[in-house]
Amino acid sequence: MSLPLAEQQQALLQALRSPRHEQANAIAAARDGLLADVQAGQWQRGLAAYRSNGHELAQRALAAAYPAVAQLLGDDNFRALARSLWAAHPPGRGDVAQWGGELAAHIEALPGLIAEEPFMADVARVEWLLHRAASAADAALDAASLQLLTAKDPSNLTLVLCPGAGCVASAWPVASIVNAHVAGQPSLDEAGLRLREGRAETALVWRQGFKPQVREAAPGEAGFISALQEKRSLADSLEAAPALDFGQWLAPAVQSGLLVAAAALNQDMETST
Repeated sequence: MSLPLAEQQQALLQALRSPRHEQANAIAAARDGLLADVQAGQWQRGLAAYRSNGHELAQRALAAAYPAVAQLLGDDNFRALARSLWAAHPPGRGDVAQWGGELAAHIEALPGLIAEEPFMADVARVEWLLHRAASAADAALDAASLQLLTAKDPSNLTLVLCPGAGCVASAWPVASIVNAHVAGQPSLDEAGLRLREGRAETALVWRQGFKPQVREAAPGEAGFISALQEKRSLADSLEAAPALDFGQWLAPAVQSGLLVAAAALNQDMETST
C-alpha cells in the first residue's frame, strides 16, 4: 500500500535536500509509493536533475544577496556553502530571493570556516541588511516636517529613518570589507590592512534612493539609530548616544537619504517612552 500523498511529498523534499545523490536515491527508494508509476532509472535521473537545478538556484540566489562573501570564498567554496545552507535551511516560501537570511549563523556553525575567516559571519550580516534594504518600502524626504526641529521640544518629537536602515557592530572592519568588494572603495589592499590591524567597525546600512549603501557608523550613531527605531523621542535618543555630534550628523543624514522626516510624538508614544 502506498504512503499518503503528504508523506510522499515529504520524502521527495528530503531526497532533494540530501547532500549526496546516493543518499537521496536511498531515501526515495525506501518510501513505498514513490516509485509506483515511474521506473527506477527515470526516477533517479529526474531526482538528480531536480537536485542539480536546486543547487544551481541556491548558488545564484545566495550570490545575489552575498556578493562579497562569494568573492571572499571563491566559486568552489561558495558553491559548497550554498549547498550546505540549502540542505540545512531550505526555502520556506516561493520567492527564493528572500532565502538566505540564516547564512551568518550557518557560517558560525562551521568551525573550519569561522576559524580561517572569523570576520565572514559579520560580513554576511551586513550583506543581508543590504539585501533587505533593497526591497524595503520607498520613503521620500518630507522636508517640511524638519521644521519641527526648531518648533518643538526634542522630548516631544522623533526622527524617522528610511525603511531598511540598520547597524552591525563587529570586531572586524566589515563596512570596509563589503565596500572594497562591492563598490571598490576602499581598495582591497586598504581593507586588508584594516583587517590585519584588527580594526573594529560598526557598519551602517541604509538606502539612498533605490541603492542600498553601507558605511562605517560615526561614534554613537548606532545607539542613536537604535533608539529612534524604538520610536523614542529625539531627546531620549540623543541621551542614548552621548558620543554623537548631532549638529554634524543632521545635514549629511538628510542629504544621503538616511533621515526622511521628523514627527511629533503622540500621547501613546510619549507614554511608552
